[in-house]
Amino acid sequence: MSNPQQQFITDELSQLQKEIVTKNPQDILQFCANYFNTKLQAQRSELWSQQTKAQTVGLNLFPSVSNVNINSSGVSVINDRQPSFKSPFGVNDPHSIHDHDDGPTTHPTNNHDESPSVGGGIFKSNFDVNKKTSTTPIKEVDPEDPSKPSVPPSSLSDFGKPPASKIPIAFNANRRTSVSAEALNPAKLKSESWKPPVNNLSSTEEETLANNLKNNFLFKQLDANSKKTVIAALQQKSFPKDTVIIKQGDEGDFFYIIETGTVDFYVNDAKVNSSSEGSSFGELALMYNSPRAATAVAASDVVCWALDRLTFRRILLEGTFNKRLMYEDFLKDISVLKSLSDHARSKLADALSTEMYHKGDQIVTEGEQGENFYLIESGNCRVYNKKLGEIKTLTKGDYFGELALLKDLPRQATVEALDNVIVATLGKSGFQRLLGPAVEVLKEQDPTKSDDIN
Repeated sequence: MSNPQQQFITDELSQLQKEIVTKNPQDILQFCANYFNTKLQAQRSELWSQQTKAQTVGLNLFPSVSNVNINSSGVSVINDRQPSFKSPFGVNDPHSIHDHDDGPTTHPTNNHDESPSVGGGIFKSNFDVNKKTSTTPIKEVDPEDPSKPSVPPSSLSDFGKPPASKIPIAFNANRRTSVSAEALNPAKLKSESWKPPVNNLSSTEEETLANNLKNNFLFKQLDANSKKTVIAALQQKSFPKDTVIIKQGDEGDFFYIIETGTVDFYVNDAKVNSSSEGSSFGELALMYNSPRAATAVAASDVVCWALDRLTFRRILLEGTFNKRLMYEDFLKDISVLKSLSDHARSKLADALSTEMYHKGDQIVTEGEQGENFYLIESGNCRVYNKKLGEIKTLTKGDYFGELALLKDLPRQATVEALDNVIVATLGKSGFQRLLGPAVEVLKEQDPTKSDDIN
C-alpha cells in the first residue's frame, strides 16, 4: 500500500507538470512559485472557512496560533515546536510564528543562551530550532468562563485574523534584474507620420559603418533597406578624454560605434577591457531598458556614432511589418502555397529572409548539400545540370531547392541568376515546420518524376 503523503506529492508534481506543458512558461521558477503559492492560498482560505466548525468538535486547524499556555506568572508561553519554513510570499502562513505582538515582548535573561537575530532574506527565522519562548504579560482570566478568550488577540500571530484577500504573487528573492522595453504597435506606426532621422553621411562613412555592423548580432538579420535606414540614422557624438560615456547600473538607451579613439571598460571599478576604432558597445540598450553592465570611459578623445533604442526598434519593427505585408501578398500568388491558411501564411512570411544575387551568380550548385528553399521575388534564373544540360528557366513566383529538403539529397541541379535576382529563402527547419500541407503538394509536383531535375 502506497504512502498517502508520497502519493499526494506525486499527484501534485504530476499536476504541475501538466500545467507547465500547457502554459509553456518563459520563467519556470516564477511559474512554479506562483503555482504553489496560489494552491497554498486556496488551501488556507478553505481551512479558515472551516475553523469555527472544527473547533466545535475539538479540532485545531491552526496549531501554531493557539498552542499557547498560561504559566503560573500569568504570562502566555508559546510552546517550543518543530522548525518550520517561513513563506517568502507573505505573512499568512499559519504554521509560522511571527513577532507582531502589540505589547512589549519579554526576552529571556539568560544572556549566554541568547543569539542575536539574523535578519534579511526570505529565509529569516526559518530554522531557529533553539528559539526561546516569548512571554507577554496579560490579565489573569477565568479558564472556566467560555466568554473570555484564553489569550488576548495581541499575543497571537497574524493568523488570529482572517488571511489577506490575496497573497502577493510576484516577489524578489535576489533574483536576476528584470529588463523591459517599450510596447510598439506596428499597425499604429504605419498610420503615424513618423520618419526615421536621416543624417548626411558621406559614402565613405556609410561604407565604414556598414562594415562595422555587418558581423554585429543585432544587425546581421536586417534586410538591406533596414540596414541603410539604421546607418543613415546614426548620430555623431564626441567625448573628451576621461568622459564617462556610460555608467554601470544606469539605464541605457544608446548603442555606440567607435570611429576614433579608445574606450576603457570597468566593472565594479576594475578595468576589464578596452576597445578602439571599429568596435561597438551598448547593443543591449537597443533591445531592453536594462541597467548598463559596465562603465565606459573615454581613454582619449573619442568620436562615436550613436543610435537610440526607440529609433532602432521603430525602424526594425516597421521593416518587419512591411516585409510581412509584402510577403503575404507575394505568397498568395504562389499556387503551391494556396493550401496554407492566412495564419500559416503570416507565420511563413515572418520566417522568410531576403537574398539578392547578380547576373552570373550561382544561387545553388549541383552536388552541394541543400539547406534552403527558395522563392523568386524578381528576376530570372536558369536551371541546368551535368546530365541534362539546360533544363528550364525560372521567373517571379517560381520556386526551387525543395528536393534537397524533401528527400535529404544533394542539390540535383545548378540554379544561376540570368540578371539581378531577389529571392525569399526558408531554412530547413522552417521548411519542415511551416509549410504544412504545402509539403504534400511539393511532393506531388516532384520534377524528378519527369525530365526536369531541380
